[in-house]
Amino acid sequence: METSLLLSALLTGIFCYLGAIETPWLFGITGGFYILGRPLVAGLLVGLAFGDVTAGVLCGVAVQGVFIANLSTGGATNSEITYASYGGIGLAMATGGNPAIAVTLAILIGQTFGLIFYNSRMAAYSFWNTKAQKAAEELDYNGITFNHVIGPQITTFLLRAVPVFLAVYYGQPLVDGLLNTIPEVVTHIISVLGGVLPALGIAMLMNIVIKESSHFIFFFAGFVLMAFAGLSMIALVFIAALVAYVVYLTSERRGVVTESGGSSAAVFEDDELF
Repeated sequence: METSLLLSALLTGIFCYLGAIETPWLFGITGGFYILGRPLVAGLLVGLAFGDVTAGVLCGVAVQGVFIANLSTGGATNSEITYASYGGIGLAMATGGNPAIAVTLAILIGQTFGLIFYNSRMAAYSFWNTKAQKAAEELDYNGITFNHVIGPQITTFLLRAVPVFLAVYYGQPLVDGLLNTIPEVVTHIISVLGGVLPALGIAMLMNIVIKESSHFIFFFAGFVLMAFAGLSMIALVFIAALVAYVVYLTSERRGVVTESGGSSAAVFEDDELF
């Protein structure tokens, strides 16, 4: 058990490092942050590491729902999604694979320890940037390579892989003991709130994406089709794509008609002048 947990925690930490926005090994931000750094993909990878893909994906879906509308403006961030994904899902998998526990731990880790380590990395990068600039002024090519590539990657690994590994490996007994000591009613409340938070994340996304109140009809139609018609998610995706395409064509044609009508009115007014 200890060896299995050790290997799983180690893989989780490595995945967290590879999913960083500044890691170049998986085509940079494309394969790293925007693929491995997403909670849904993190759930799959952590599930593979722990030998339970189904539980990992369920935890990933729950955490993805919470952070689906998470936006970082410029250099500001309100939560470190990669730490939240691998730390929260890894700890949840180590303690039984409960999605509600994964959501709770992900929010706790992402908005506390994740931000602390994020700001620590930014401070360390400033040091490496200063050293790289000095090496460039002195035409020290080896110094440029080390301070621009090697040094920052070592820093990223130490501040990403190591904390997540320690959290998953040594945090598992702590979380288990905490869950066993708190009353059952508190555990039930945590489970309920953990189930509500993904819905809150989707609601925040809808608030950003939906510009007109009439568009809510599409959301409710999709919900009805899935809940009562028994359609699968794949079938619903194809139906949604077809409806979106029809709406796009309709709005585009409406815009063309409006423009042509406006130009005709303009010509008519010009004719009246003569």
